[in-house]
Amino acid sequence: MKLSLYLPNFRTNITVKEIVDITKAAEELDFDSVWSLDRIVVPEASDREELIMSFGGLPEFPKSLPVESTGEWLAGLPLIPYLAAITKKVRLGTSIIVTPYRAPAVLAAELATVDQLSGGRLNVGVGTGWMKEEFQAANAAHIFAKKNKHVRETIEVMQGIWSNDLFEYEGEFSSFQKCGFGAKPVQKPHPPIFFGGLLKPETTAKRIVKYGLDGWIGAMDTPKAIATWRATIAAELEKTGNLHLLDDLTISSMNTFEITAEKTDQTDRGRLTPTLVGTVDQITDNLKRYRDAGLTMPILWPPFSGTPTSKTIDDMRRLKNDIMPKVLA
Repeated sequence: MKLSLYLPNFRTNITVKEIVDITKAAEELDFDSVWSLDRIVVPEASDREELIMSFGGLPEFPKSLPVESTGEWLAGLPLIPYLAAITKKVRLGTSIIVTPYRAPAVLAAELATVDQLSGGRLNVGVGTGWMKEEFQAANAAHIFAKKNKHVRETIEVMQGIWSNDLFEYEGEFSSFQKCGFGAKPVQKPHPPIFFGGLLKPETTAKRIVKYGLDGWIGAMDTPKAIATWRATIAAELEKTGNLHLLDDLTISSMNTFEITAEKTDQTDRGRLTPTLVGTVDQITDNLKRYRDAGLTMPILWPPFSGTPTSKTIDDMRRLKNDIMPKVLA
């Protein structure tokens, strides 16, 4: 089990220094990777809980975001090359890049350069997005109904550009003649690609198997849910005779993380269960359950408010030094 950190770049108030401090702490503690959150806007309607869809498109959550519309969060994708310049070994990614907001070939070329800048430490997380208001702000409202197809085309374009000296493509969202796109990624055949899926394990499994992706990223999944996702991916791999690839696949989920002095209520409420918010003993027990369910990389998600990054850094140290030796024993 590898440890990973979800950077708190999406907060009502956050500074570059805080992002730098927590990233350097992750590297110091030998975390596998850090991931930023891709957010373009917070609609004013969110403040009134009047978004068109619930948070993440998940029915358990309100029709609002946990950040004020007047907040000063930091965009996730531009942080990655900056953090690459001030770190040496921790891997870097955005979870997940909402592909409909970007032209596929432009994204592929820019990410290749980022992989060069990082010395081959880029992780690429891709997904569809869910917020209709954000699609409007990103000039992508016309793609919303076909966002799944856009992700598929983007994966095909990225893999094609990264693996060929010259590449051409004919699709609905990307169409171009044979071209060269500059420097290839350092990583061969290309940076690892992770698919972000929250609602449909079967669909996600098919994407991972069809494109030979390197992993799946979920959000706030319980150990029981992780076991279901892993089994669904395994079944799809078995259909193609590639079940042996399961052991190399990264199974990850972004879960709110905080060590508390008092026990928290761990009653199973699905995604609302605070599995990684609790005492040292509670988090230890839940990480053992995640380990047994097949989670290979928990992505620790600092709370959106109320917890200074200095407290999260202290919690990361306690996790690494006090909890993980028991989990991995």
